[in-house]
Amino acid sequence: MKIVLAYSGGLDTSVVIGWLREKYQAEVVAFCSDVGQQEDLEAARKKALRCGAVACHIYDQRDEFVRDFVFPAVRAAAIYQGEYYLGTSLARPCIVRGMMDVAAKEKTNVIAHGSTGKGNDQVRFELGAYWFNPQVKIITPWREWDFKSRSELIAFAQAHDIPVEASTAKPYSIDRNLLHTSYEGGILEDPDREPPAEMFQRTADPRKAPDQPRDVAISFEQGSPVAVDGKALEPAALLTELNKIAGEHGVGRADVVEDRYVGMKSRGVYETPGGTLLHKAHRGVASLTMDRESMRLRDTLAVEYATLVYRGFWFSPEREALQKLVDNINEPVTGTARLRLFKGGLTLVGRTAPRSLYRADIVTFEDDRGAYDQRDATGFIRLNALRLRTTASVRAK
Repeated sequence: MKIVLAYSGGLDTSVVIGWLREKYQAEVVAFCSDVGQQEDLEAARKKALRCGAVACHIYDQRDEFVRDFVFPAVRAAAIYQGEYYLGTSLARPCIVRGMMDVAAKEKTNVIAHGSTGKGNDQVRFELGAYWFNPQVKIITPWREWDFKSRSELIAFAQAHDIPVEASTAKPYSIDRNLLHTSYEGGILEDPDREPPAEMFQRTADPRKAPDQPRDVAISFEQGSPVAVDGKALEPAALLTELNKIAGEHGVGRADVVEDRYVGMKSRGVYETPGGTLLHKAHRGVASLTMDRESMRLRDTLAVEYATLVYRGFWFSPEREALQKLVDNINEPVTGTARLRLFKGGLTLVGRTAPRSLYRADIVTFEDDRGAYDQRDATGFIRLNALRLRTTASVRAK
């Protein structure tokens, strides 16, 4: 048997390699996806081989991740429960797409992952895998083995000389990609405990951020970001640049208690510097260019879109259908938004668009030169009040 393992180089998946070889007498092929986690994947390859993998494939999926997953979610204004920018939720389907490509090349329909049986990632990996191969066999060690905690895994790794980032001194889980860094578990499981200041990796403490604000201009074409401060950039480079700018000014932190798909509440701390800017800037340009009812429909569907992605249904007919509608609504969203960053704060300070629906001659409080007849509002209000007046009359009787 040959098993393709989604391998991160971390604690869980390093232990998984040896466990799979022993339990299934299988050859393990590791798959590493570069989605911008800024880790030494060549070192991860060597580590996978040292742990017993027969091969390790590394895919550079950074532009793919940002272009095909992050930008569509920005166009959809997708933020889960109002706070979480879906960093992990968007990365997993991208990784699955690469992993299933490796499985096809290795001519196997058996895959494995290191997600726990309590989290969302197990759902995301497996739903995505079934989309690409309905006959795939999925091995999930956390739902099979005897280890009960990450502390036991740490002890196992130390006993077997497996180098890992986690330790009993830093018992929280970290997930990184171009969109975010997330922290959960361990000391963060107490929702009333403030995260330690030294934990944050990509955003400055707002109190120590520069004393002068920083303005940044983000340009969009049909809802997708294309340039920063007038400079055209490829997707990964654009998000990298925004991460740097926002991170320096302490923008993008969120401490969230969210509802996992499996039914429990969990606490996650997130850094999404560039993604926070993208969502703010996109809404700024959309406010000029989207028709009112189109935007209302988009915002209504944004909750459903975010929920689908969070629950692992990126690869689904309903998400694809929503995407077509969202992208159609975004067709006129071309323009530039200017943001001001200052000590963790983010403010929209200006926006322009060649197809702006904003009409100064209509909205002005000065002489509108006949562009708007205020007397029209009388009939408009009376018609909208008809059902209210009817209900009030019945109630009065």
